[in-house]
Amino acid sequence: MNSLETELIFLGMVGIMDPPRPEVKQAVQECRAAGIRPVMITGDHPLTAKYIASELGISSGGRILTGQELTNMSVGELESVCDEVQIYARVSPEHKLKIIDAFQHRGHIVAMTGDGVNDAPALRKANMGIAMGITGTDVSKEACDMVLLDDNFATIVAAIKEGRVIYDNIRKFVKYLLTTNSGELWVMFTAPFLGMPLPLLPIQILWVNLVSDGIPALALSAEPPETDVMRRAPFKPNENIFSRGLGRHILWVGILMAAVCLGAGFVYWRAGNPAWQTIVFNIICLSSLSHVMAIRSDRYLLFQAGLFSNKPLLASVLFTFILQLVVIYAPFFQGAFKTVSLSPKEMTVCVLLSLIIFVTVEIEKWFNRKQKLSA
Repeated sequence: MNSLETELIFLGMVGIMDPPRPEVKQAVQECRAAGIRPVMITGDHPLTAKYIASELGISSGGRILTGQELTNMSVGELESVCDEVQIYARVSPEHKLKIIDAFQHRGHIVAMTGDGVNDAPALRKANMGIAMGITGTDVSKEACDMVLLDDNFATIVAAIKEGRVIYDNIRKFVKYLLTTNSGELWVMFTAPFLGMPLPLLPIQILWVNLVSDGIPALALSAEPPETDVMRRAPFKPNENIFSRGLGRHILWVGILMAAVCLGAGFVYWRAGNPAWQTIVFNIICLSSLSHVMAIRSDRYLLFQAGLFSNKPLLASVLFTFILQLVVIYAPFFQGAFKTVSLSPKEMTVCVLLSLIIFVTVEIEKWFNRKQKLSA
């Protein structure tokens, strides 16, 4: 072997570079805007790690910790500085566990990526372990919570966005259904104290729950992401689903819905109008439709979010409105639902009163947003 390396002439040096994917820099910026802090943990030399991190926007000259420094630090000492460090270089598998420990003790939710056998303990310990589907070993895939099929960091950011949209739509679904159910409950509970007969029949309540509420509620799942979905800080993972005003909204809008329905029904009942029960039934159905259009966004007014940005929901509202007209005016359904035909004036009153819900919810959103901007 020694004889092969004699009498050689140096001609030059070749450098090999494994550049980051071009979409990663944009993904890192989206993470920062979304309140997610990217941290580089690598076995590379600190200078190499610093250059790549600066190219991607992960670090701009911040502190770097090396494996040798991590060895001499306790978890408590690392915990006190981990929020300042963006790059960890020359680390070993044991160091990764220590870093995750420090972040978790600080109350952070930690996602960890990896592809090797040595990454498996860290992937298992992190709140969300993400293994590479192409270059990842079987051990890392078994230890993780999610496998990244294209080995692309930008896909993680896209998954975070999709998760936020799904969670937002679940909250809208719950807000919509429970608000209408709350309104029905207040109607049935309050009517006897006003001396009124039964305001809604069981089959009418079933219609509201299954058709008037059910069809638009399903269409809420197609609600597109709000414009600032990736420009807001993450919510606490242990938050109650009724937090951030959802429970309060269900309560006060349900009471308002019941007050509008019973107020109109009481006036027509005292006047001896035989259509009073149909009016109560119609107002609560139309109020739920106006409500679902108002809660499409928690922050933006309907026309700011775009009236046609969720066409399935718009179609479901129009279809449900047509079904409601059929139940009121078709003779067969009048017998089944105990409804009577409403005059044009009575139908106009029902539509205008149901719009009270839409207007008040839009005012609530405008007021809440103005308060946040002035805070």
